[in-house]
Amino acid sequence: MATYTEAEIRKIVENIVKAEEAPKAAASANNNAPYTSTTYGGRKLIGIYSDMNEAIDAADAGYRAIRSMTVEQREKIITEIRRLTREEAPIMAKMGVEETGMGKVEHKRLKHILVADKTPGTEDIVSEAKTGDSGLTLTEMAPFGVVGAITPSTNPSETVICNSIGMIAAGNGVVFNPHPNAICVSNYAVDLVNRACANAGGPEVLVCSMDKPTLDSANVMQTHPKIRLLVCTGGPGVVKAVLSSGKKAIGAGAGNPPVIVDDTADIAKAGKDIIDGCTFDNNLPCIAEKEVFAFRNIADRLISEMVKNGAYKITKPQADKLAGIVLEEKTNKAGKTVKTVSRDCVGRDATVLLEKIGVKAPKDVRCIICETDFNHDFVQHELMMPILPIVRVNNIDEAIDLAVKAEHGNRHTAHMHSKNIDNLSRFAKAVETTIFVKNAPSYAGIGFGGEGHTTFTIAGPTGEGITSAKSFTRKRRCVMADSFRII
Repeated sequence: MATYTEAEIRKIVENIVKAEEAPKAAASANNNAPYTSTTYGGRKLIGIYSDMNEAIDAADAGYRAIRSMTVEQREKIITEIRRLTREEAPIMAKMGVEETGMGKVEHKRLKHILVADKTPGTEDIVSEAKTGDSGLTLTEMAPFGVVGAITPSTNPSETVICNSIGMIAAGNGVVFNPHPNAICVSNYAVDLVNRACANAGGPEVLVCSMDKPTLDSANVMQTHPKIRLLVCTGGPGVVKAVLSSGKKAIGAGAGNPPVIVDDTADIAKAGKDIIDGCTFDNNLPCIAEKEVFAFRNIADRLISEMVKNGAYKITKPQADKLAGIVLEEKTNKAGKTVKTVSRDCVGRDATVLLEKIGVKAPKDVRCIICETDFNHDFVQHELMMPILPIVRVNNIDEAIDLAVKAEHGNRHTAHMHSKNIDNLSRFAKAVETTIFVKNAPSYAGIGFGGEGHTTFTIAGPTGEGITSAKSFTRKRRCVMADSFRII
């Protein structure tokens, strides 16, 4: 993991110790009963519906309830969401891994704590005033009403909670259509938000979800007249669908983040940072390092440092064999053969992936690295698994050219390790990504070990970028002509 100050470490440890008590209490109270999309440990989850129209009506009623509440009351709801998220982070982390088979429990736990601590609340909603000879104009950030949100399987409950905090801070009600492979943990997070809302004096149901989300329920959500804003965090297909809905939409799409390491970088730190970022939650975050372009004269040293930090280097034939397993050939609607990522491999441990090619690696191996050329499938496809291809380059011109091409114009995230300001500036300008991380692990880009707020909805395609509460508002103007100018 990243290097933290003593105060940061103490805070993380305190949060984890507190949260450890929650699953013990839940297991004791519920006799370890199984969870479903509508129940957890025998307890009925709040806000889960079988009909999308009913879910939207319930979210609309919740929206109308919080419209009459003050900003201070909204903030009390958010404070309670944060508290419950910290306490129940281990539950959701364990549920997420058990249900999806992806990621690492300890990393998902930390992601929930990050969401609780660094997702902006009502402080993000700031009004603007302009005065002049003709009077006063006030611009305020108003809610849309009911927001329809599609969430992924990679960061399911984290996205539900992060979006809920921001959307509630903005004054909206929310209805979710979660990824079918992460229904249970997503709906547990919806229930958590509603429990927090009720505890803080708000409506019993403010955010809603489906017990069996489908494409049909998503279509109902996208066309329903009460849905005024759509927010999609997912793959290119679902993002394209919401952007074609005719409604205001925020789309957080795919990325394929490249990393450049030049010969001025601190190579030991770069090797550690890249492996830490690439392996966080087994590479599920969309910002994580996906391919490395290393200057030829430092590549051997960089690879050595990566191995010291838990990487296992495979040969080119082994890489080709593994590529044939983690990528599957399918025929698309146009009849063209395309390669897609195998769902059975996404977010799996490096040791599990190595076993698929007959390699028995030590348990402490965190990442698979290999040297490839630029055209290798590992470079060209966003794998979302701890596999990291390394391409040797001769100079900064070649590095930038190849890195920009590998990013495929997603303009999502890019990284660079360098002490050369000119090189850093040139790459940042050329790649045009929403997030650009310099000399740090990728997760610093969302506030984990770096400054700035966190989000799991990074809206590159629609331009909102690192979304927060203000992203889920619309501007309203109030004008007083020839008055209220007091100077």
